[in-house]
Amino acid sequence: MKVLVADDSRVMRQIVIRTLRQAGYDWWEISEAPDGAAALEMVASTHPDFVLSDWNMPEMTGIELLRALRAQGSDVPFAFVTSEGSPEMRKQAEAAGALFLIAKPFTAEIFRETIDPFLE
Repeated sequence: MKVLVADDSRVMRQIVIRTLRQAGYDWWEISEAPDGAAALEMVASTHPDFVLSDWNMPEMTGIELLRALRAQGSDVPFAFVTSEGSPEMRKQAEAAGALFLIAKPFTAEIFRETIDPFLE
């Protein structure tokens, strides 16, 4: 399974990837994007099976990325891993087509509990 992790913080991308591996997704082929604009290009060129994105990024935010993907007709499964998880953000994410929003801080167990149902 090809997964794209988009976050403007290199350290946070590494934390997300490490936590995914700890959650048992060590078989995933994970690539990284430093912002939403780069992620949009990578989705078009690499066709990932799943996108995990931060919300607040320069160039293009995560919600703008999701909306741009949907406007292009992409139905790639998309979710957020972000520092904020307000009810309003969750509503926007769901309305735009996100599968879920995981708020930081997170654990491998939270990843498993949230992601596993979508893999079945």
